[in-house]
Formats: sequence, C-alpha cells, structure tokens
Amino acid sequence: MRVVVDLNRCQGYAQCAFLAPRVFELHGEEALLYTPAVPNDQRERVLQAVAACPVQAITAGEQAGAGEL
Repeated sequence: MRVVVDLNRCQGYAQCAFLAPRVFELHGEEALLYTPAVPNDQRERVLQAVAACPVQAITAGEQAGAGEL
C-alpha cells in the first residue's frame, strides 16, 4: 500500500501522527513528514488515519499517487 498526503490541504491537525506514528510524523507545528510505502503491519493504522483526517488530505491504496510527480 502507498500513501500520499496533499500537503497544500493538510492543516497540521496531526490525527495521522497519533494513529500511525511509524508512517506520519509532525515536525514543528505544521510540517508533516510521511513514508509513502506503508509497511504491511501499519496498513490498518494508516486506513484509520485516512478516515480520521479532518480535511481529507490523505489518500491510501495500491495506486495512491500513481501518475503524480
């Protein structure tokens, strides 16, 4: 599974970092870092983070980010 965060949409609420800290990490108050290739043991946590994002900035799936530069 891959994950993509629209950093223009992300508002730094950090729900993703609380739910999947091995994939999402908040630096400072608003800078989000994330691992695009989700480890298999983190899939469920990432799906919970996608659902919890208040601004729907996270996309996850096998084709997430396909075709983006």
